[in-house]
Amino acid sequence: MSAQERLTDSLYGLGWGVVKKLPEPVAVRLGRSIADLAWKKRGKGVLRLESNYARVVPDASPERLAELSRAGMRSYLRYWMESFRLPAWSKDRIKAGFDPKGLHHLTDGLAAGKGVILALPHMANWDLAGAWVTTKLETPFTTVAERLKPETLYDRFVAYREGLGMEVLPHSGGTAFGTLARRLRDGGLVCLVAERDLSSSGVEVRFFGEATRIPAGPALLAQQTGALLLPVTLWYDDSPVMQGRVHPPVEVPESGTRAEKTSVMAQALADAFATGIADHPEDWHMLQRLWLKDLEPRPSDGARP
Repeated sequence: MSAQERLTDSLYGLGWGVVKKLPEPVAVRLGRSIADLAWKKRGKGVLRLESNYARVVPDASPERLAELSRAGMRSYLRYWMESFRLPAWSKDRIKAGFDPKGLHHLTDGLAAGKGVILALPHMANWDLAGAWVTTKLETPFTTVAERLKPETLYDRFVAYREGLGMEVLPHSGGTAFGTLARRLRDGGLVCLVAERDLSSSGVEVRFFGEATRIPAGPALLAQQTGALLLPVTLWYDDSPVMQGRVHPPVEVPESGTRAEKTSVMAQALADAFATGIADHPEDWHMLQRLWLKDLEPRPSDGARP
């Protein structure tokens, strides 16, 4: 393990060990202070966030984009402060921490017993949404996590999410898809963050007017298992309660090849994500390159898991 990897692992360990013990108002102020400091430094993550927001709000002035990136960094650090503290939250605090609209799409789908896939972009705090599902709805689910370096950091995230009631599978290794399909055929729930392709098998879509790739997995799982595919978007308002929306199902086309069906479904998923992101751009935490014209062979920007 390199010195940089040891430092990264130690900082995350410090977050989970110390931040969760802070009074909530102190943690909120700390997160905002760190966000503002990072924003003022104008590092590559902030600049990339601003560049991505320029696609979402194409008529925004430089001043408006700067305001959005500052709000975006505050939202991003709110995610981290909440995530470090989630293991210490009571069940009542978790149940009261999320207020999703359109929940009947999920509960009706689960009641039908055919399995449900929830697909989300990197918005607000999907770990909190997941903890709410396992706590409020008392419904376990399976998800996939990117293998991070160092391996000890990946282990920390797996332990954290398993502690919230999730089954976590590694993104790499080739066995995740089969396990997800089995869970869905058994009538289970699968949750996937799905607007950034981490493989070479993504599906090209139009996203805010430009080409990018998103994972094929959600659409392929729905076709193969008959599970319901539901887009979900999340956002923060001025309250301590995160907001969200479960969008109507993405239907499997009645005709076409598997590739054609996957393309249509992926575009529908991207369109649902775009609707939520356009309404709440500051809560979309995309600090990495996303659009194809921005992607060039170069060292990784890093990723939020």
